[in-house]
Amino acid sequence: MQKKMMFVGLLAVIFLTAGLMPAEAADYSIKIGGGPTGGTFNTFSNAMAIYVPKVNPNIQASSVGSGGSVENVKRVHNNESDFGLCYAVDSALGYKGQLPQDDRQYNNLRHMGYLYGAPAQLVVRADSKFKSAYDLAGKRVAVGNAGSGAAASAERFFRHIGVWEKFKPTFMGYSAAASAFKDGKIDAFWVLVGYPNSSVIEASVQVKIRLIDVGEDAAKSGFYDAFAYAPAVIPAGTYGKNMPACKSFQDSTILSTNADMPEDLVYTIMKTLWSKAGMEAMVMAKKTFKEMNLENAFQGASVPLHPGAVKFWKEQGKAIPANLMP
Repeated sequence: MQKKMMFVGLLAVIFLTAGLMPAEAADYSIKIGGGPTGGTFNTFSNAMAIYVPKVNPNIQASSVGSGGSVENVKRVHNNESDFGLCYAVDSALGYKGQLPQDDRQYNNLRHMGYLYGAPAQLVVRADSKFKSAYDLAGKRVAVGNAGSGAAASAERFFRHIGVWEKFKPTFMGYSAAASAFKDGKIDAFWVLVGYPNSSVIEASVQVKIRLIDVGEDAAKSGFYDAFAYAPAVIPAGTYGKNMPACKSFQDSTILSTNADMPEDLVYTIMKTLWSKAGMEAMVMAKKTFKEMNLENAFQGASVPLHPGAVKFWKEQGKAIPANLMP
């Protein structure tokens, strides 16, 4: 027995010396950029940070709060966050160096897969006289945290229709905006997020609300020709059984990473999240994430895919357009 153990030990030494012993999986510690408190970005990044290590013990993950989409574009590009949720329009503008008052090209950003559509929701009191976004000139409007996709989209939209310069936008997160709205400190608040949104629900508990139809204003003003947003509809009853459907526009939420992230890590995370069990786990966290599926794949992607994502989507039988190849 002793001779047998010595023989096995000798073989192990030989294999190690020759480099033939199987390598152990690399250990990773990743940071996932979410968004402001009360937003869907945070819900997803938290759920991802819990589920990925549960399936892959060699991966540690933490959800990191941020201002939102625009900040995540910058952080992921700079390797401050390893992964992040970014809107497609912000990603495209950042990649080209066309973000507002920022001509730096954030071209280390790479897309992985579509998560869900984020429609604009402009909330006012049900008894207010506001009929369209144009009526908010001179009023107090919360537009989201500075650096967020919500604030960026609000500025693009209100500036496009000529209202941005006519009111003083208030930069605050969704939960803070809902609280200020209930207290009468602001006249309206804007979110760009999957529905139903917890902050809008929070506001509706104490104040009767309605949504302003920004989709009609977008169509009539040529907003869709200026920016790659898509028409959307907030279904009737989303925030109360008597609330009618409301036209809006939406951006695509994309899980993103840095170009230098290891291909095997990105591929593993995609195999985990877009597995049947992974997609079910995300939907358990929030029903909005049911749009994250193999059919929607990388819908809305506006910058090149990461090589790990290309490998994954090709395995799913998806053809990768030339403009999305790394």
